Parts: sequence; structure tokens; C-alpha cells
Amino acid sequence: MDARIQEVVAAWQRGCTDPGLKAELDALVAGDEAELSDAFYRGLEFGTAGLRGTLGAGTNRMNVYVVGQATQGLATYLNNHYDAPSVAIARDSRNGGEDFQRVAAEILAANGIHVYVYPRIEPVPALSFAVRHLGTSAGIAITASHNPAAYNGYKVYDDSGCQIANEAADEISAAIAETDMFDGVRRMDFDQALAEGLVEWTDDSVIEAFLDAVESQSQPGTSNPDFKVVYTPLNGSGMECVSKILERIGVTNVTVVPEQAEPDGDFPTCPYPNPEMRDALELGLRLSDEVHPDLMLATDPDADRMGTAIPHDGSYQLLTGNEAGILLIDWLCQMKRAAGEDLSRKVCISTIVSSALPDALAEEYGFEMRRVLTGFKHVGGQIDQLTDAGEQDRFLLGYEESYGYLVGTHVRDKDAVVASMLTCEMASWYAARGTDLVEAMDAIYRRHGYYLNGVVNVSFPGESGGERMAEIMAGLRAEAPAEVAGMAVEGTTDYAEGAPMPCVGGLQKDGPQTLPAANVLEFRLAGGNKIIVRPSGTEPKIKAYLFSCGATREESEAVQARLAEAAQRLLS
Repeated sequence: MDARIQEVVAAWQRGCTDPGLKAELDALVAGDEAELSDAFYRGLEFGTAGLRGTLGAGTNRMNVYVVGQATQGLATYLNNHYDAPSVAIARDSRNGGEDFQRVAAEILAANGIHVYVYPRIEPVPALSFAVRHLGTSAGIAITASHNPAAYNGYKVYDDSGCQIANEAADEISAAIAETDMFDGVRRMDFDQALAEGLVEWTDDSVIEAFLDAVESQSQPGTSNPDFKVVYTPLNGSGMECVSKILERIGVTNVTVVPEQAEPDGDFPTCPYPNPEMRDALELGLRLSDEVHPDLMLATDPDADRMGTAIPHDGSYQLLTGNEAGILLIDWLCQMKRAAGEDLSRKVCISTIVSSALPDALAEEYGFEMRRVLTGFKHVGGQIDQLTDAGEQDRFLLGYEESYGYLVGTHVRDKDAVVASMLTCEMASWYAARGTDLVEAMDAIYRRHGYYLNGVVNVSFPGESGGERMAEIMAGLRAEAPAEVAGMAVEGTTDYAEGAPMPCVGGLQKDGPQTLPAANVLEFRLAGGNKIIVRPSGTEPKIKAYLFSCGATREESEAVQARLAEAAQRLLS
């Protein structure tokens, strides 16, 4: 084994006092060398998405020592930038979350930083809201979003309620690197911190204020008390807020999937609690066969993503993340136009890897469609620009193809609570007109063409995986393909060099913007098709995003199949 790894393992053997982690460490040392190496060959990388990894002993795992080191680095950063810093903390239902939340609070308090702690699990958007509502310097969400049960994570938010930018992440990362995991972390007893007022429980009034802000986005006259919903929080944090907001708007005929109602970090009924995946919705679909709802909703463990299933022609059809976003844009445009609002002032924001169809809607309705890099912090940055200009009323909707949506400026992250509320209202509005959401989506396709999207994921696990991913991206830059799936490459954009922000329609009064540099490659193909390649920011894999457009669904699906095969070859 590498001498550096042996040195790190020895430091853990000396410093680790947590009984569970110490037992796991002893088993690793006595067991397979490859497993030991994987647990210690690196530290979890801290970036704009914070930390994320599997639970366990080691520097390459999520545990109280890794969380403690990260929190000490954050505390150093905050004390360098704020006179009297404060932090809001929330957690979802994942295993280890309560311990990580407590450790983070103890370390921040020991560094003289005031801490607000949600007393029970709450959605990530409620944390983003708390940062803004309480005026804290930063926020921490203990969550691994929709990753499998073995994972947990640590997201850091800035004082706007948005995930931290590159500059802050780099400075915090440098402070983490200078902090000894065992001897360099200041910590005080949680109960003592409570008694001294350095830590306080976040009052329920904050959640009620969050729900007030969500409810303010409700579209009047669209709800129907007879509208029937099946809902699953997938054993996560959405139950409280989604149930309350639906009750507020008069949607009371809600049946919750019983096996997935209670928080459970083991996610026993869906090992991959991702509402994008049909397998995760299987229990909800079975219950729907019994209850016959008008709509099925699912939120992921931290309730920032929402998935839907629509009863249509005797079965349940899942909307893609793009389709749900497109439907919400189209419907909100109809609502705003009927209310006499000037749509040319409105701004929608999506990502470069999301569907191109909203561009056609921008041309149809007249709003401005902006494209940002992947990561909702970039959507939040655009909202901040509008807010700083006193034009927050221009923001209509932001969405990512990965099932994340935001309407309103109450948070700077994805919000499945507001998305669930508006999707219920939208489905109810269409139902009153004899149409379901599948039919409404098909009508949009018929107007503008069948813009379809797909994703190919190629995993590169282990110590050598990162090197292989870097080799593939470097190879694509050095020798870009002349054709993909038999279609000529008509243009290439390397976002690592910085690129103009794509923008269509509307006033475009703010002038051209340039996107931050990113490790992303775009290949534009003949016929309006496209493929975008980027390494994942949270998992050891490269993603290829596939874009096709055809006059019919069959034509577009055929191109998708060709692109998927080509992407596998491209990333092999």
C-alpha cells in the first residue's frame, strides 16, 4: 500500500474515538487492502456542492470527522468575512444526519458563530428560506439529495440562500486543507451551546413563513376540492410541508403511500429514492391503481425534486423533468396573459442541458429564456441579478431537467413544495377543461415539434476512475468527433473557455452575459440535434445529454436511440 495512505490510516488509528467508526476502521485494516485504500486514498472533495459520499470510516467517506473538518474550515472562512457570523442548519432523513447536524452546530458555536438549528427534518428549500428569513451569513444542509441510502452529504449556502460560488468554495476548501481532522477542530458541548445562547432551535414560525411564501405563488381559482392526489415523500423530508401546502390551497383529498410516509434513511422500499426513476414510484403506482387519483406526486428525500405520474388511457405515464418544466412554463404564461401581465418582461431560466423546447415557447409567448450552467446556484444567481435591479417580479420560473423547479424568489434553490402545489393546480385546471397533463404536453409537442431528451451515464468508480474521466474529456477536446451517430458535427462549444449565455426572446435588456468556465463540451449536430458531455459533480461518472427533434415522436425517438449508442462509444 502507498506510504501516504499508510500514514493517514495510522493517524486515524491514533485519533478516531467514535466507537462505531473505530470498529469499522479495525475491520478495514484487518481486511481487504483495496477497500482500505479506497476509504483513505483521498479526502472527499469540497466544492460548490459541498461534500457528498458514502457513509463510513475514512477520509473518502462521510463521517463526523470529515464533517467536523469541513465545518471548522467553514467557521474560519465566516470569521474572516463577517463581524458576527451566523449559520442556519437543516437535515433530511438520511442516516447520520442528526449526528452531523449536531457536530456542525457544536463546532460553529465553539468558534463563536451563532447557530439556528431546525429541530426536526425539513426540506432543503426550507433551509435556503431560513438563511434569507433569519439573515444568516451561511446555511448548511445535511443531505445527499436523491442518492442511494449509503450516501450522505453536506451542502453549504451563502448569505443569499444560494449554494456557494466557486470563489467561496475554494477559500473554504483551502481552510479545510489546513485543518487537522482530529487536533485542529474546535468543539463545545451542544447542550452547553444551547444554554449559552450560541445555538438555538429554529422556531416553527420560520416554516410557517416559508409556507406563506410558497402559497403566495398559488394561482387563484385553479384548485378543485374534489381533486384527488396520491403522494409519497419517499421516506424523506417532504411530508410536513407538502401536506400543509396542499391543505392550504384546498387540496385535501390526499392519500399518502403508507410504507414511505415516515422518515427512514435506509429507504427500505426504494434503495434509490429518486423520483426520476419508475422503480422508486412503484408503491405509489400500486396505490394509485387502488385509489384512482387525478395525479400522483413524489418528492425526493430533501424535497427539492418532484416527480409526477399522470393517469392516461388506463395506465400511469411519468412526466420527464423537462416535460414538467415545459408544462409549468406554458401554463403560467397562460395564467399571466389572462391576468393582463406583459409577458415580454418575464424571464425564465433553465440550463444548457435542459430541453430546447422552452426556446420555442419564448418565441411563442414573448418571454426571455436564459440558459445557465448545470447547478441551481446558477439559476439563483440570475434571480439575484433581477432582485438587485428591483425587478424580481420579472422572474417567472426556473427549472432543471433533473426534476428541480422554482417559482417565486423566496429561496435560491429547487423547491418541490412550490412545484407540488402548482402542479396540482395546473392538473386541476386542465382537468376542468377535460384534458390531462399528458394531453396538454402532446399539444405543445404538436405546436413546436417533438423535442426529446435522454441521458447516458458511464460510471468510473474507484481510485482510477477520476483519471479515466479526465482522459476522456481531454481526448474529446484534443480530437473532437467529426460526426456523431451518422450526423455531422456542425458546431462545438467548449464551456471550459467561457461561453456566451444562450438567451432567446424577451427584452434582453441586461445585455449579453458570459457563463463561468465549466468542464462541459457541446457538439451541435445536423438537423437541430445535439449532444453535451460533462462529468458529474457529485458522482464518479460522465454524463452525455442527448437532444433530438422530429416532426413526430417516432422520428425523434429513433434519433435518440442512435445518439445513445453513439454516446456509449464516445465515452468508452
